[in-house]
Amino acid sequence: QVQLVESGGGLVQAGGSLRLSCAASGRTFSTYTMGWFRQAPGKERALVAAIRSGGTTNYLDSVKGRFTISRDNAKSTVYLQMHSLTPEDTAVYYCAAKTGRNFYASYDYWGQGTQVTVSS
Repeated sequence: QVQLVESGGGLVQAGGSLRLSCAASGRTFSTYTMGWFRQAPGKERALVAAIRSGGTTNYLDSVKGRFTISRDNAKSTVYLQMHSLTPEDTAVYYCAAKTGRNFYASYDYWGQGTQVTVSS
């Protein structure tokens, strides 16, 4: 079982920054692909950023250059550094883990979510 706990969400003004953290309690964290998803009211859930065990990253086009995903395997923690935030970034952000090694494997563990609200 993998437990994921997000923190760092809150209210920020447009143009500001936030850093989300996700602490994992899995025993093989370093082997997982980790991702950040977000879902806003009336919108589909979207994969914002992902980082593989080897460090390869992928980003949603709309956040490239503004968001950075990173991981600290010694702390079993994944981060999402967000800059130049806009109201369109307002959403509940979820940390997720993919423990399978298959490219088609689904994210199988999820955190509780943390609210990010960007005011105009």
